[in-house]
Amino acid sequence: MKEELYYLLQSQSEGSLTLPDILLNLVVAGILGGMIFAAYRSTHSGTVYSARFNVSLVMTALVTTTVMCVIGNNISLSLGMVGALSIVRFRTAIKDPRDTIFIFWSVAVGVCCGVCDYIIALMGTVFIFLFLVLFGFVKDVNRVLIVVRGADEALSEASKVIDESFSNKALRRVYTVEPSGNGEVIYEVTAKLLNKISKKNGKLEDKLRQIKGTSSVSIMCQEDEIAG
Repeated sequence: MKEELYYLLQSQSEGSLTLPDILLNLVVAGILGGMIFAAYRSTHSGTVYSARFNVSLVMTALVTTTVMCVIGNNISLSLGMVGALSIVRFRTAIKDPRDTIFIFWSVAVGVCCGVCDYIIALMGTVFIFLFLVLFGFVKDVNRVLIVVRGADEALSEASKVIDESFSNKALRRVYTVEPSGNGEVIYEVTAKLLNKISKKNGKLEDKLRQIKGTSSVSIMCQEDEIAG
């Protein structure tokens, strides 16, 4: 049994990659990593985009390719690599859920290039890129915050006006009143609904400003991405 296991491990170490094969793997991984770089740059904007993270995606593909070239089809090396990587803890904050997909994408490209499966790496990259472009047209619903500040009586009247204008579809987020009698109320609606109501009944902010005791009316767009 021991002899058979030794023979299996020894046979698995044979057939290592040659220097031209390793260079080709790294070149292909670099090219596909460049496509990942371009895809990340085109799908992220504003403060969500991180140039360093984008470069790290390309480096991840190259590092993974290098690791796979070392492992090859060697069982003993693969077990040792798993043990070595198990002690590594990654605690990088992910600002956008899409970043996780790009990380797995880079790792997948590196694995495919490391085992010389260029067709799978290329086809996977092209398909993922096309789907990113396709789903890039899907936009988040822009949310609008309506903030009214003033006396308590004015806030109550403003709440009635907003509820009647939006047919109770506006979501009240905050209603605070200070000991002095002044406070603020914050409602959340979609930008589409606000535009529809404004075209139908006139500007909502003008109606709110006419309420006696109102000190200020603010309408702010709440977005997950901040444009730079």
